[in-house]
Amino acid sequence: MAAIHVAWWNVENLFDVEDSPRRSEKLTRVLGSSLEGWTAGLLERKVDRLASVIAGMNAGRGPDLLGVCEVENEHVLRLLAEAVRSRLRRPFRTAHADTSDRRGIDIAFLYDPDLLQVPPEAVYQHVVMRRTGTREILQVNFRTRAGTTWAVFGNHWPSRSGGRWESAAYRAVAGETLAYFHQRALEVHGPRTPVLAMGDFNDEPFDTSLVQHAVSTRQRAKVLNAVSVPRLWNLMWPPLGSEAPDGSDAGPTGTFYFNNFANMLDQFLVNRNMVTRGSPLRALPESVRIVHDPKDMVSTGTYPSPVGFGGMGKPVDTSGYSDHYPVTMDVETSE
Repeated sequence: MAAIHVAWWNVENLFDVEDSPRRSEKLTRVLGSSLEGWTAGLLERKVDRLASVIAGMNAGRGPDLLGVCEVENEHVLRLLAEAVRSRLRRPFRTAHADTSDRRGIDIAFLYDPDLLQVPPEAVYQHVVMRRTGTREILQVNFRTRAGTTWAVFGNHWPSRSGGRWESAAYRAVAGETLAYFHQRALEVHGPRTPVLAMGDFNDEPFDTSLVQHAVSTRQRAKVLNAVSVPRLWNLMWPPLGSEAPDGSDAGPTGTFYFNNFANMLDQFLVNRNMVTRGSPLRALPESVRIVHDPKDMVSTGTYPSPVGFGGMGKPVDTSGYSDHYPVTMDVETSE
C-alpha cells in the first residue's frame, strides 16, 4: 500500500510586496498602510522560512498535497511552490482561484502532478454569504493515477473578529455551504466519491458550526451509518487533548493560540468513502499530526505557541514562520 501525505497550513499574511502592480486599486485602498515596509527582501525571507518547514514534512520528502490559506495571489503562491521545488527537486504545481475576500487573501493547493492531476474545469469557488466579503470555499476535484475523482475542499472560515459568539453565524453559513457541496459532490461524481475537507475553520471540532452545520462528528460509526445526510469524520478530536509539544505542564496543544489559550482551528474532515476499509483512498487517523518542527517554530515562553513572522501592521520577526502550526496526515491508496 502506498500513501499520499497531506498537509494544511495557514501561512499568515503571505502578501505581495508593498507597491505590487498585481494588486487592484480597490485592494490597495483597503489594505492602506498595513503593507508599509513589506519589501521584496521580507517576502523572500518569509517564503524561505515557510518552504523550509514544508520541505521538512514527511521525513524530508515534503507533502504530496498541501493546502494553504492567507496567500494574496498567484504570484506569491508560485514563489512558495518554487521555493519548495528547489529544496526537494519535486515538480509541485498549484491550484488557485481569486477570492472576493475584502483583504484579498486566498486559499490554494500545491500538489505533485506525478500523483494527482487537476482536469480542466475541476476548480470551483463556493460563495459563503456574508454582508462583507469573505473567502469562498475552494473545491478541487483531483484525479488519482488510477482515475479516482477525489473532491478536496479548502476552507478558511470567517474569523472570530468582533467576538466569538457575535461572529458565529458567519461560520454557521460556511458550515452549511461545506455540507451542501459535500452532498453535491456525491450526487455529481457518484456516491462512492472520497471527500476531504481541510482548513482553518476558526472554530474548534466541538463548535456548532462544525458539528451541526457541517455535519461532522468524532464518531466513525456515525459517519459509516449515516443515511439521509452524509456526515464527515473530524480527525482532530484525538489531538485536541494531546499535551504541549515541549512536554511542559502548559496543557493541551492546539494549532493557534489566542491570549495563551490553545485552539484547534486547523482540521481534517473525511467522508465515509475515506473511512471504509478497501476504499481506494483511506484516511489513516492515527497519522494525524500537528507539526512542531523545526523546534524554533515553538515559542520558548510558558505557553508553546507558534512563532509568527508578523507583517500587515504587526512587528516583523524574521526568525518566525506563521502564527498557526501546520497539520499533516497520511491517506492510504490501494491504486
